[in-house]
Amino acid sequence: MTDTDPPLLIKRYASRRLYNTETSDYVTLDDVARVIRDGRAVQIVDLKTGDDVTRQYLLQIIAEHESRGDHVLPVDVLTDLVRSYTSQAQSIVPHFLASSFEMLRESQSQMMEGWKALPNPVASAMGNLTELQRKQQEFLSTMMGGFARSPARDPAGPAETSGTEAEAGLADIRRQLADLQARLAELQK
Repeated sequence: MTDTDPPLLIKRYASRRLYNTETSDYVTLDDVARVIRDGRAVQIVDLKTGDDVTRQYLLQIIAEHESRGDHVLPVDVLTDLVRSYTSQAQSIVPHFLASSFEMLRESQSQMMEGWKALPNPVASAMGNLTELQRKQQEFLSTMMGGFARSPARDPAGPAETSGTEAEAGLADIRRQLADLQARLAELQK
């Protein structure tokens, strides 16, 4: 599949059954998840109203995986998502999440290319992870703009950090996000 391929159209009938228009058969949520994991986009449309209900079903797939113990989203992230629905940060959050996942996809592609090309694939993977960390920090600083002061960073990129330093960095990011939320709440008044 390529990015130019149209999404797989799935119709939702009144009985809430999902119908794959390409294979002319009914599918389950697990089937839809498998198609997505294989790299194909999907669009789920309510047959009666014509409404696009894709988002609803994607959230349902995530909820089912989480309820089965396939935890991908930490509780802190889920909590912040819930908070974002009641704050001015709502306009920032979707862009931030989309950009973060785009950086992750790019880094994964680069890591796979480096893995294949270099005689020492472990060193390549570590280098790409360091680059991902640097890009995420730059993005976070850009998103926060003047709202929060980021710690001084080496322009050449972050040095390797120990678990304690990484935890401190994560705590600093959480503190900065809390500060940003507080400032946005003040602006909302």
